Amino acid sequence: MQGFSDGGADLGQLQSTMRNIEVACTSIQMHINPAAAEATILALSQSPQPYTACRFILENSQVPNARFQAAAAIRDAAIREWSFLSNEERRSLISFCLCFVMQHASSPEGYVQAKVSSVAAQLMKRGWLDFTEAEKEAFFYQVNQAILGAHGVDVQFIGVNFLESLVSEFSPSTSSVMGLPREFHEQCRTSLELNYLKMFYCWARDAALSVTNKIMEPNAVIPEVKVCTAALRLMLQILNWEFRSDPTSMKAGIDVFSAGVRHDNASSKRSECVLVQPGPAWFDVLISSGHVSWLLSLYSALRQKFSREGYWIDCPIAVSARKLIVQLCSLAGTIFPSDSGKMQENHLLQLLSGILQWIDPPDVVSKAIEEGKSESEMLDGCRALLSIATATTPFVFDQLLKAIRPYGTLTLLSTLMCEVVKVLMTNNTDEETWSWEARDLLLDTWTILLVPMDGSGGDASLPSEGKHAAANLFAMIVESELKVASASVTNDEGDSDYLQASISAMDERLSSYALIARAAIDVTIPLLTRLFSEHFARLHQGRGIIDPTETLEELYSLLLITGHVLADEGEGETPLVPTAIQTNFVDIVEAEKHPVVVLSGSIIRFAEQSMDPEVRAAIFSPRLMEAVIWFLARWSHTYLMPLEEANCLSNDYQKQHQSINSRKALLNFFGEHNQGQVVLNIIVRISAMTLMSYPGEKDLQGLTCHHLLHTLVRRKTICYQLVSLDSWRDLANAFTNEKSLFLLSSANQRSLAQTLVLSASGLRNSEAANQYVKGLMGHMTTYLVELSNRSDLKSVAHQPDIIMSVSCLLERLRGAAAAAGPRRQRAMYEIGISVMNPVLLLLEVYKDEIFHFQISISLSSTLLSEAKTEKYKDLRALLQLLSSLCSKDLVDFSSDSIEATGINISQVVFFGLHIVTPLISLELLKYPKLCHDYFSLLSHIVEVYPETLAQLNSEAFAHIIGTLDFGLHHQDLEVVSMCLGALKALAAYNYREICAGKTGLVSAGHGNSPEGIFSQFLRSLLQLLLFEDYSPDLVSAAADALLPLILCEQGLYQKLGNELIERQTNPALKSRLANALHSLTSSNHLAFRLDRVNYQRFRKNLNSFLVEVRGFLRTI
Repeated sequence: MQGFSDGGADLGQLQSTMRNIEVACTSIQMHINPAAAEATILALSQSPQPYTACRFILENSQVPNARFQAAAAIRDAAIREWSFLSNEERRSLISFCLCFVMQHASSPEGYVQAKVSSVAAQLMKRGWLDFTEAEKEAFFYQVNQAILGAHGVDVQFIGVNFLESLVSEFSPSTSSVMGLPREFHEQCRTSLELNYLKMFYCWARDAALSVTNKIMEPNAVIPEVKVCTAALRLMLQILNWEFRSDPTSMKAGIDVFSAGVRHDNASSKRSECVLVQPGPAWFDVLISSGHVSWLLSLYSALRQKFSREGYWIDCPIAVSARKLIVQLCSLAGTIFPSDSGKMQENHLLQLLSGILQWIDPPDVVSKAIEEGKSESEMLDGCRALLSIATATTPFVFDQLLKAIRPYGTLTLLSTLMCEVVKVLMTNNTDEETWSWEARDLLLDTWTILLVPMDGSGGDASLPSEGKHAAANLFAMIVESELKVASASVTNDEGDSDYLQASISAMDERLSSYALIARAAIDVTIPLLTRLFSEHFARLHQGRGIIDPTETLEELYSLLLITGHVLADEGEGETPLVPTAIQTNFVDIVEAEKHPVVVLSGSIIRFAEQSMDPEVRAAIFSPRLMEAVIWFLARWSHTYLMPLEEANCLSNDYQKQHQSINSRKALLNFFGEHNQGQVVLNIIVRISAMTLMSYPGEKDLQGLTCHHLLHTLVRRKTICYQLVSLDSWRDLANAFTNEKSLFLLSSANQRSLAQTLVLSASGLRNSEAANQYVKGLMGHMTTYLVELSNRSDLKSVAHQPDIIMSVSCLLERLRGAAAAAGPRRQRAMYEIGISVMNPVLLLLEVYKDEIFHFQISISLSSTLLSEAKTEKYKDLRALLQLLSSLCSKDLVDFSSDSIEATGINISQVVFFGLHIVTPLISLELLKYPKLCHDYFSLLSHIVEVYPETLAQLNSEAFAHIIGTLDFGLHHQDLEVVSMCLGALKALAAYNYREICAGKTGLVSAGHGNSPEGIFSQFLRSLLQLLLFEDYSPDLVSAAADALLPLILCEQGLYQKLGNELIERQTNPALKSRLANALHSLTSSNHLAFRLDRVNYQRFRKNLNSFLVEVRGFLRTI
């Protein structure tokens, strides 16, 4: 619609534009030809300089949606055309938006006002680095006058609302997309934080103070309440700011706490708590001014005034006030003076005194909620306790309440959570009620308190009263969990949900339970031992007489809880025995009597009973075996043949002789020279039995393969023992010959093969390890070779048993390849090379069969889909196998070189590329996982072995280039990034080859197009960067790819630059573009070299270039 442009618009044109937009908005609401209506609105937004028309609509239209769309069009056009708007035009647009919202402050269409206010905030941010301080002050003077109430309560509310929009725009997590690099947003954020944020807070506080007296009057009017609510909301928003001017300020969620207070490794938090650390400049505003006292008094007075009106707790002003109080509990860092924490303690005590009425006494509060009172206040009280715990130490946390009560804060925390747990037991339901949320908040509080402040990974200690509180709480927790477990037996609908949640989703909660248990470990370990004894006795006494299901469910829950108490998760590292267990029980030096040994031994003996077929049938259901296997895996990783056993004592503990003896007794009991081998043999036998005696139980078999068996081969000390055990040799033989193990799922086949191959590290020399691997995998190689050599291969290959065998063996080969290491490398390469041709033949056979399916069963879309899926799976397996073979992890650090073994990795890669390349189609790359695997492999190969691509024939090379071009325009950010990395490596290799006087890729026969591949990619990448939409996160990767492309095709780059310049009709824009293109390749001392420094310089240049020209290039 050409009339939408401002050029020469008269009153008639403006009225016509307004009517068109009004009709379009009405049509959308009435669902009348919505496509045409949306096109009309889009035309306004995309037309050049539509500002006069938009202002006319805002000032004259009677249709609120039309005014909303006009505001949106101003925003879109201004952001797009900002580079060639004059400074006066920019200021005029912002002033118009501010004046509009203030002049229409009493308008009932609040969403229109909010939109215009948001547009003003976004435009102010866009020009933030362009405007002078005087120009900013002029804008803010107008806003300040409004907030002070000089123009009435309605305008006061609008002023506060505008600052909310502005702060939101400057915060990185809530800012609007402007197509600018991160550096721009960071500079704006820093400037606002240092120069304006504190001032905005003071304005909001003054606005709230100005209406407080009127709110407290018997008949408070709504406008004043709105202003106070908005002011409180703005103060909360500012305190939620991620302050960076204070160097100690970090997020609690990143495991770092302020001013040496905490370094938190807690991983089980469900609710985020961020410390507020604005720095010493905020001391006068937040601490010394009596601000906290005023806020608590305001809420208390309002609470008293509306005490008989239950709805008031959830009204906006009450919610905003409570949230602000909770946020003030998180104040920490250098805002407090260096006075040994006294002022911070006084600050927290003042807040805690005000919050107590929300949560104490817990039983009264809980009863009121159950009778219908809102739970919001109680939950906010729990959040306040979490914030206080985050900001201080366990000792200070406990001492706070003792200043005004005869007991400490830990006792209150325990009593409060016990009450919540009682409610959960009473109202056992799958629905997430207030008690669920309260429990999670309070568990997070315990987690924060009990994780050590020094980041050592141990367990923080509590004062004696706190230990007693923790012991009482843990006993209540266990009682609750056992009740839930037994109740799930009769709950047919919820049973499966509880089943699925037990090990995965419950893990976070169980980790918090473990911390509480360890705080009073001398009480909780005997408690768990007694409960296990009672349940074991109940099972055997009632065997064959009483239904054991409830007892089994309770045992399931007990095993999970005990596993978390005794050991930490070991993903990625070897967990140590928890500090609480190491440092307690110091009076026990006889290993057999150590409480942890007694508890562990009773569970292991119970698990061993599963080897008896009769007992197994009666007691050990697949579900209970899941818990048994999970417990054994977690326990083994910590206690079974620990790395250094008694020699890993720390110096601190060596000073305490009794503690040393107790710890030695515990660590040595399950060590290599004591009971370790006996227990290891039991575990291996249980694992083998589980795999063969529970067919079809995929979850159980998965736990056995991926967790228990994999845990055993992580340490060489255990591997040395494993390979000498008859039970392990029996498992390896069963893997080779037992048909039931061929029925394991694909993932379990891979994991079991990987585990068995990894155990070869326990053999004393490379020759023995290679022979072991060959013996383990030889039958697979032989089968595949013999099958591929059969003359009737095409006829037998699709028999169900053959398909199952081939799939199984390929999965096992994948697992074995993933386990390849220095000692096992030669065997794995020989196996890999021997099966490459058979695998290729099988792929050809199955590919032909897919074609026959398409011809003979063209009407069966289901079978065709299954065939494609099988091809997809086969290709993924081949890609992953090739990735494993060429992985950097396979570098052999032994004395023999790779060349000595006759193996050249680049030849393997070259061979693999020739196999894979023809099979990868653009259609198959639409499968996300296959696409990711392919480009991950390709980027790795191009980076490490670029010469391999130069050796490919023209057809294969062109196919790879085509897939790279496809990947550059992919929607997945990671795929695009990998393609850019591959393109960087490819262009850099070509440039270095040419500089060295060699042929390069194009001259080597791979430049099939008139311009060559690098010319195509240079055009494509410049088109993407200048004219298309993409994530700002890709700019750095794109710069790294663009630099070598420019160096490879300098002539084309100059030509493309000249074409861009000549297309500009505006002389000013033409000059700007020419200067920007010149600076792109010359500023920051950029040189024609591909080294780290030049890549960094070019990234900066490209960022500046895009900020300068992208806006007006996309407009024209």
